[in-house]
Amino acid sequence: MAKYVTISCLGPKPLVIEAEVPAQEVVGRMIQHWQRQLDQVLPDLPDLIILPEVCDRPDPGKFPREQRLAYYRVRQNQIRDFLASIAKQHSCYITYPAHIEAEDGSWRNAMQLIDREGQVMGAYHKNYLVPDEYSTNNILYGKEAPIFECDFGRVASAICFDLNFEGIRQQYAKVKPDLILFPSMFHGGFMQNYWAYSCRSYFAGAIAGLPCTIVTPLGEVAAQSTNYYSFITTKINLDYAVIHIDENSAHFPKIKQKYGPKVKIHDPGFLGCVLVTSESEDFYVKDIIAEFGLELMDDYFLRAEEARFMPGRIEI
Repeated sequence: MAKYVTISCLGPKPLVIEAEVPAQEVVGRMIQHWQRQLDQVLPDLPDLIILPEVCDRPDPGKFPREQRLAYYRVRQNQIRDFLASIAKQHSCYITYPAHIEAEDGSWRNAMQLIDREGQVMGAYHKNYLVPDEYSTNNILYGKEAPIFECDFGRVASAICFDLNFEGIRQQYAKVKPDLILFPSMFHGGFMQNYWAYSCRSYFAGAIAGLPCTIVTPLGEVAAQSTNYYSFITTKINLDYAVIHIDENSAHFPKIKQKYGPKVKIHDPGFLGCVLVTSESEDFYVKDIIAEFGLELMDDYFLRAEEARFMPGRIEI
């Protein structure tokens, strides 16, 4: 059954604020800045809005660490609460990526996920820090990679430098979330595509000052912001499955003959697999898989690997 979700990613450059500006005024300017940014995507009625890493940190070039810490301690939860009010007013999820101080005085590079009621439903703490995040800023490494159960699907997160490390990617590849959120200061290039493909997940990146992207589970870019506009909004369908064409492709003409546009079978080329989605309100993609005996790509790969290790099959 089609499960359409509208996602917005915002990636403006960090707001430039001079160091001598009083901390509470910085808070006010930051709220005004994000109100302007959000006003660009709210008319499209997004289900989820993703902001970039440390979204409320002024540009470090003009706002050094000492002033930044003073500002953070005045800021407290003011900007998060502003975003929560937007989430509740517009009935959407919003990410709040920011530096957060713990009770013991240590810090986290965090992404809090705010739900449609304006409540914080959980947080992800960056697992793989750039070394000086710890040595200079007393930010501790996160140890968990939670899956957020949203009303539209299962959501995971990675922040910036995380994208370079197999540990967290492999965790997500095992559980296969519907969507991976990527608030960042770093784009990651083809690693975005690889994460999406290897985890069989959609991937939505909000990158400060660089193109924002939404990538499909086949590693294809579905939407991307431009040099003119630092935001994107697009609709994706989370009722999908990744199917290898071997042995399955014989069923594809029969599926199309029976269901026509109610089932979409998209071939990206070269990968040997397709993305099958239900575009109907009458059935789920899992119903098509069961009806035609299709085999998910991961099950096919597992079967192929197990066959290799059967007795007598590996050369001596």
